[in-house]
Amino acid sequence: MSPHRPSGQARTTRTTLFARHGWVAAFGTALAALLAMLVVAALGLWAAGAADLPDGAFPRVVAATVVTAVGGTVELSGDAGDLAGADTGMTLLPLSVTLTGALVVGAGFLRPLRHRAVAGAGELAGWAARIAVLWLLGLLALALAARQTFAVSLGDDALNSLGELFGINPEVGFAADVPLTLVVGLVWLAGVLLLALLVARGAPLPGGLLRLQESVRPAAYAMVALLLAWVVLGIVVTLVVAATRGHVAETFAVALLGLPNVVWPALTIGMGGTWNGRVEGPFGLPMPHVLDEVLRGEDTAAVNLRSLAEQDGRVWWLVAVNAVLLVAAGFVTAARSPARTRLWEHAVRMATALLLTVLMICLICRISAHYGLTVLGISEVGGLSGELVLRPDVWPMLGLAVLWGLVTGFLGGLLARRVRRRGEVPPA
Repeated sequence: MSPHRPSGQARTTRTTLFARHGWVAAFGTALAALLAMLVVAALGLWAAGAADLPDGAFPRVVAATVVTAVGGTVELSGDAGDLAGADTGMTLLPLSVTLTGALVVGAGFLRPLRHRAVAGAGELAGWAARIAVLWLLGLLALALAARQTFAVSLGDDALNSLGELFGINPEVGFAADVPLTLVVGLVWLAGVLLLALLVARGAPLPGGLLRLQESVRPAAYAMVALLLAWVVLGIVVTLVVAATRGHVAETFAVALLGLPNVVWPALTIGMGGTWNGRVEGPFGLPMPHVLDEVLRGEDTAAVNLRSLAEQDGRVWWLVAVNAVLLVAAGFVTAARSPARTRLWEHAVRMATALLLTVLMICLICRISAHYGLTVLGISEVGGLSGELVLRPDVWPMLGLAVLWGLVTGFLGGLLARRVRRRGEVPPA
């Protein structure tokens, strides 16, 4: 009997079982991810009071929230008759829902691949394709369901009477752009699956990509851990605020819909970065009261450590928390890297990873929303118009990310020198 037969036979058996049950596992992964996102979105919207929307619109709003969470497009529309006009637009990702889906998809994708040293590119692509097909079917159903129109009251009885006299019947609605949602949702899924492969130490890589195991995986893992650490801190703060300051429903609505929208920009602010924005009209931000106060103070306000500290001096703690977490991320990067990696390499890899992480935060945490209703072409109706904008000052923020990454990567490498790491040979 050939000595190679048992290993080849075992490999064939594993491949056969994987192919036979691949669709079942893929279905479970896609279904679990979509259900988890729907539950989180529904709970967050329920806490925000959306369950009281007219015409049974709540399920459709939940579907629209999940669609936007994966980067899909939900187009807002407004119609106010021949003598009035409406202008609407919104760019906002409910990142709590996004993060939930990413974690479930990543875990489901990696589960059948655990305890494998190497996997072929074709096998990984086939497994990802199964998940993608079922994911797109579920996303298609949600996109088709994500459409609704609401009648908008003009406010008091006098304005409503004027509206009836001139035939002004304002409506606002939303509908998902189905083709674009499917395309962007597929790109989102591909990004999540690729990140899962890069982060998980036990996940197999094709032979040609094994070099990423040393150069990319430690830093990628550290950045994901850093982002999740900020989310955990946000959960702790949420529980404390809900227990001590009341407004429990509103607090949990923020946490269930947009907690990363709050804590990930806080990471960049703690590094010294600046976000610019403003709030006008009835819009409320899924962010702390101190931020809302800063944004309503000027036409365009700079949101940074100094402006926030003018409202609450405890904001300076962000610098200390950020420093501790970034040094910890540098340590994790170095501890998971081979022992032969030099300090300057730790610093460069940490700086590169933090640069990409901050760039991602700048892209997905920006907010832009506007709604306006004009009557007789004269002016916007009070109480029915508003604007909310929050955008990062990108280039200085990226420069700060490189600086922080170099310093904390170097310090993390120094701290990890006393830790036995992969590649070390114990002394005889």
